[in-house]
Amino acid sequence: MKEIYYLCTVFKKQFYRMDAKRILFITQEITPYLPESEIASICRNLPQGIQERGREIRTFMPKFGNINERRNQLHEVIRLSGMNLIIDDTDHPLIIKVASIQSARMQVYFIDNEDFFQRKHTVVDANGNEYEDNDDRSIFYIRGVLETVKKLRWIPDVIHCHGWMSALTGLYIKRMYADDPCVKDAKIVYSIYNDDFQKPFRPDFAKKLKMDGAFDDDLTSIDKDTSFVGLSKLAVDFADGVIQGSETINQKVLEYVTSKEDTPFLPYQSPDIYMDKFNEFYDVVLEK
Repeated sequence: MKEIYYLCTVFKKQFYRMDAKRILFITQEITPYLPESEIASICRNLPQGIQERGREIRTFMPKFGNINERRNQLHEVIRLSGMNLIIDDTDHPLIIKVASIQSARMQVYFIDNEDFFQRKHTVVDANGNEYEDNDDRSIFYIRGVLETVKKLRWIPDVIHCHGWMSALTGLYIKRMYADDPCVKDAKIVYSIYNDDFQKPFRPDFAKKLKMDGAFDDDLTSIDKDTSFVGLSKLAVDFADGVIQGSETINQKVLEYVTSKEDTPFLPYQSPDIYMDKFNEFYDVVLEK
């Protein structure tokens, strides 16, 4: 009986792994690498919880300059680094670093670049002023993630994006990477948080995206509005599912999301149930 039970258990585990879907998490904050916040806490716990529910995961975030590399044991992945990404006609080297959260049995990949991320703060300076080049930093970050996923030869089924710095993911996948076998079939889930930035992106933001392959019709939401609202609308336009990550979010963005009848939408979920609800939502989006 014990042998039969053992064989059934092994078969069940193997079958479950075969059926498991791959989830890629792209976020701008994860604790303990950055101070605790709503996004940082969710993006620390969610990948672990999803992995424990039988899915395979990968997690990315920017390597901001205020992340202590020695304390967090970050190290460069030479085989993934070395590529140059052109942003606004300027070459920027892409550096990939990695660290492990031992208690969660998960790795975190970091996108690094001296021009964009070697600063003492994340998206604002010491005086609380938002960095002028946050638009370019966002472009570099998303392109860096997607290029790294290609090098890893890891094909995600769902890409779950957290925070405005990940807002361009859907656009890049469905336009600039539309023929890439690693990401072209991935479903995009975008979580919207109460993390509005106040300073609109620069007026030539849309022009830079067109240089990377975006069409005029793709950018109607940011043609005259490069604010948080315009960028969020762009993210929603290219998402296969949207999650309300914070209990309260920008009302204009919420109204826009709920007007998209063909896009599955998951309202805010309390901390005690959000992990299971997100996990179920991935299946809803996959079946879409």
